[in-house]
Amino acid sequence: MSNTPMAANPLTRAVLEIDEYASSLGWDQPARLFALVDNARLRVQEPALAAQLDLADEQKTTGLTPIEQDEIPAGKPLDEFLATIAWPDAVVGCALTVERLMLPPSAEASVPQGLSDKKLAAWVAAHPDRQEVRMTVAVLRDGTRDSAVRLREKDAATEVLTGSGLVPGLAEALSATFAED
Repeated sequence: MSNTPMAANPLTRAVLEIDEYASSLGWDQPARLFALVDNARLRVQEPALAAQLDLADEQKTTGLTPIEQDEIPAGKPLDEFLATIAWPDAVVGCALTVERLMLPPSAEASVPQGLSDKKLAAWVAAHPDRQEVRMTVAVLRDGTRDSAVRLREKDAATEVLTGSGLVPGLAEALSATFAED
């Protein structure tokens, strides 16, 4: 993923790498879940896998490697699916990329009350100010989080917004996959 912009920290680099990967697949894609593994730990514990991922070189061992997981079941609500996940100790974080329709804050006052989820989704889809976005959100076991948001109408790597608080609800749901009962 050579076009991924360099970022200050490994989590932001992983988020941008996943965003670039999702971008290469085009729009109208299903949600995708990724485990995040520490490159240095992977190199020590799984040297053959590290070599396969081109991480055998010691200079490339800082950072995180996203590993795409099995497809998220179609038709299952994302929050219900995430509630079923438990990660092994080797996974230091996880990330999810998902496409959604969003409305600007100015549209909130005009949202009809009492609509079912299905009718609300149809109302948003028909709204003239809707924006199609791809959100990539990542969290680490220690609570660190980061995200990237790409608008379909500004589909360029230079137009991707990043920040830790862009998609707080999804970050919370991903963090819950690391909660110990």
